Amino acid sequence: MVFHSSKLEKYSPSSQFFDINEFPFYWIARVNALYSQEMEKTLKPLGMDIARWRVAVLLSLYGTLSISDIAEHAIGKLPTMTKIVYRMRDAGLVEVNASETDGRVTVVSLTDEGHDKVKMVLKTTEKKVFAKAFKGFTEPQIKKSTELLRRYFINMSAE
Repeated sequence: MVFHSSKLEKYSPSSQFFDINEFPFYWIARVNALYSQEMEKTLKPLGMDIARWRVAVLLSLYGTLSISDIAEHAIGKLPTMTKIVYRMRDAGLVEVNASETDGRVTVVSLTDEGHDKVKMVLKTTEKKVFAKAFKGFTEPQIKKSTELLRRYFINMSAE
């Protein structure tokens, strides 16, 4: 048994007391799947997909990022992120250049067209996805949810 407290046994799939409806990863998976479906349905008419959306929003927030940084933030594999970035470049959404400090590093930034696309997509997803998802939540509840999810992520990232 991984857990040292009998009160926590219901959260361990190997326990006879396991309750899937109390298992956070069951709900994380379900929420993520539903979020992905809603985002794909909303993004497709705008000429975007979730992968490009993640790259575009990251660049909108951070300005210029290396492809490695994009892959890390987007939880994607480097070769996959590289393909996405170059497809976005070909579509005129991003610029790709060698880093001024290290020529081995490829850096990416949004073009004016990319910034315009992010603004349009944010306006649409705000109405169709995020307002729906946050309906009925208070700011402290959203903050607490984010804090807990961050802790799960940190725990899962630790070696």
